[in-house]
Amino acid sequence: MEGLMMHRPLLQGGLLDFAADSFPDAEIVSRRVEGDTHRESYAEARERVTQLSFALEHLGVEMGDRVATLAWNGYRHFELYYAIPGIGAVCHTINPRLSPEQMIYIIRHAEDKVIFTDLTFVPMLEKLQEHLPPLHYVIMTDRAHMPQTSLDALCYEDLLQGHPTRRDWPEFAETTASGLCYTSGTTGDPKGVLYSHRSNMLHALSVATVLGPDLHYEPRILPVVPLFHVNAWGLPFTAPLIGGSLIMPGPFLDGASLWDLCQAERVETAWGVPTIWQGLYAEIGKRGHKPDALRHMVVGGSAMPRSLIENYEKIGVDVNHAWGMTETSPLGSQGALPVNKLDAPFEERMALKSTQGKRVFGVDMKIVDEDGKEMPQDGEAMGELYVRGNTIMGSYYKNEAATRQAIDADGWFGTGDVASISASGRLVLRDRAKDLIKSGGEWISSIDVENMALMHPKIAQCAIIALPHPKWDERPLLVVKPADPADPPTLNEVNEMLSKALARWQLPDDLVLVDELPLTATGKVSKLSLRQRFKDHVLPDLAG
Repeated sequence: MEGLMMHRPLLQGGLLDFAADSFPDAEIVSRRVEGDTHRESYAEARERVTQLSFALEHLGVEMGDRVATLAWNGYRHFELYYAIPGIGAVCHTINPRLSPEQMIYIIRHAEDKVIFTDLTFVPMLEKLQEHLPPLHYVIMTDRAHMPQTSLDALCYEDLLQGHPTRRDWPEFAETTASGLCYTSGTTGDPKGVLYSHRSNMLHALSVATVLGPDLHYEPRILPVVPLFHVNAWGLPFTAPLIGGSLIMPGPFLDGASLWDLCQAERVETAWGVPTIWQGLYAEIGKRGHKPDALRHMVVGGSAMPRSLIENYEKIGVDVNHAWGMTETSPLGSQGALPVNKLDAPFEERMALKSTQGKRVFGVDMKIVDEDGKEMPQDGEAMGELYVRGNTIMGSYYKNEAATRQAIDADGWFGTGDVASISASGRLVLRDRAKDLIKSGGEWISSIDVENMALMHPKIAQCAIIALPHPKWDERPLLVVKPADPADPPTLNEVNEMLSKALARWQLPDDLVLVDELPLTATGKVSKLSLRQRFKDHVLPDLAG
């Protein structure tokens, strides 16, 4: 017997309608590439989205067509997030930090019909266009700022003119594809993850449920996580659902710019990767205080050092340490403290906040050993983390080989993360499987060593990588960006501190200094680049 309730498809356009009708004071504030600041309400965004949807149809975009974006966080990019899926097409967000080869690959693989680009990336597309199939190009600016370009390009604002501001939106199945995002492709070609209206709606509802109490009513949110990366962690969908104002930073992501924007726009909660928050914290030190309204932070993408979590907590910023991937929409777990731990001693609270928290509703988790056997969730056993759920990728876009490698026989997705799960369900990431160091038959977690090393006052940033060793298989090398280049740390100084918490065999064998750590396209430290750079480095005990 089936229930007798109405069935309405879960389509993303309903979120924007809800926000426009329910939250008249919420707004989208954008620092524009053109140099000024733009503001619009959700009601104004709905009108422009409607105009844009008609413009897309006028360009020949149909159900299922892929429409690409190459843009920073801003109101025009937000409008594309709703106009493209609103007519049943697929919004394909492109990461501009990908290599030219990877960018050419994903545009051709996705078979994009149109590319919308910010002014910043016009020169990039000019260089790529001879390697791309015929496309419509639209530059996301107004007529006054249109550049001279070899692209046969349209102007975004001109495109909207003359089209109606209201429409009856088409209806289709909620399982219709709505967004396409490619992994950064650190090994092999990037892989496409194809989201549906249903998966994005369920993800938005899940985020609103688990983070809503910490976000508070109608929060002012700074998404530093890019719109071109995993739907900006779902914020374009969650914010309208809870009446949140989106404060878009555009290309201005340095610590000083973010501090100024947070202060001027009364930002309450900020979302991004640890490297961004290291820069902001350095700026807070220079200014002498945090932005006045900033009280909450969501951190993901890579593990945040405990020392940085503690620094923010001490100045009154509640840090939520989350975990997810492109393939998980992305939120898989989140680290808000349970009510019975809010008044726990500082050390206990920081220990909990250093983990990746507990799974969100709708995401199941298990850890398995090298033979695929499920491991106990006792906080001690470690294994590869597998997940499943309605917001988890079931297969890669047009890539059966990658799908076979990622999905097990029971339909679980293998994340490539090595983790443990406590009896109370708390997730602790130990490392990426490819970043674990096997020394003398024992595993060394690069994340654990890095987080402890970052507590040394002479270290600004660091990374641990494995180097081959004839006796021990692998040994750790510590790569350090010093806090003060004139007074860098020595290996003995760092190991003296580390030895208080680590066994001797877990300590790095050598330390090298760098001016900057290389970053991946998603803002994480690129250990692949570091391994390539230092592949010929000779450890001290192997030197002749």
